[in-house]
Amino acid sequence: MIALVAAGYFFVYRPIINFVDGWRVPARSAQLPRPSGNLNAPISRSEVEQFVRVRRLERKALGGSFGSAQSILNDIQNGQTPSFWQFAGAMRDLGTSVGAARQAQVAGLIGQNLSRERYNVIAAGVNRSLGVPEVDFGKIASDIKSGRVPDIDTSVSTGADPQTVKLIEPFKTELTATAALGLLGL
Repeated sequence: MIALVAAGYFFVYRPIINFVDGWRVPARSAQLPRPSGNLNAPISRSEVEQFVRVRRLERKALGGSFGSAQSILNDIQNGQTPSFWQFAGAMRDLGTSVGAARQAQVAGLIGQNLSRERYNVIAAGVNRSLGVPEVDFGKIASDIKSGRVPDIDTSVSTGADPQTVKLIEPFKTELTATAALGLLGL
């Protein structure tokens, strides 16, 4: 019994705590550009290019731990619903790397002079165009940390804008390879 509790603590609870801690917004967020204009305006080619530059920084910051999130995305796209244990394993693998990726995202947004609010609109459009499901790892981790059973919703929003689909076409191979970052809210 003690071994089971210890294993649960070290292989499920601690990794989830590390994941949630990494989810916090980095301190440099205060330096992010302020939103301006119509946040819900159609996405432009230059914004897709900015998004790709930020995505590259996020992917680099995640390093080798990216494989777990990619595996879950592949399962979802193949019609399978990942289990709680698969999500817990991915959170364990990602651990503090998510914090590094979020810091890279902030640095990228500052470098691209892009507000977080507009970036989120662009990311949502790109993710819909790539068929990325709206799984929220942050909410799943918070639910587990709070002792609640997480709702693992793997639904895909099907409202992809045809213009965005065309805009991402030159970057589709790269964006498809990093699509799992969308599962992490990146």
